[in-house]
Amino acid sequence: MCLGIPGRIIAWVDKASLMAMAEVSGVRRAVNVACVAGEDPIGKWALIHVGFAMALIDEDEAARTLEALRDLGEAQEAVEQMRAADLALEAAP
Repeated sequence: MCLGIPGRIIAWVDKASLMAMAEVSGVRRAVNVACVAGEDPIGKWALIHVGFAMALIDEDEAARTLEALRDLGEAQEAVEQMRAADLALEAAP
């Protein structure tokens, strides 16, 4: 099953390569925004899946989706996996 988690696109990392910083439940990571490149994504909510912003969504939809995912327990698991991946990247030489 594929899981898209709502995250807010907060800043450009590298606009030329369409990489932006997203915040997902307090965790920040670079994501590719090529799929939503039709408009400036900064400050907007997107569904994030495996490092890609797949679609822009409004804040109400983001809140409803996060609530539903929390209810299912999947959001916490996905965020923990992202944190573990970030820690592994920080520990890499």
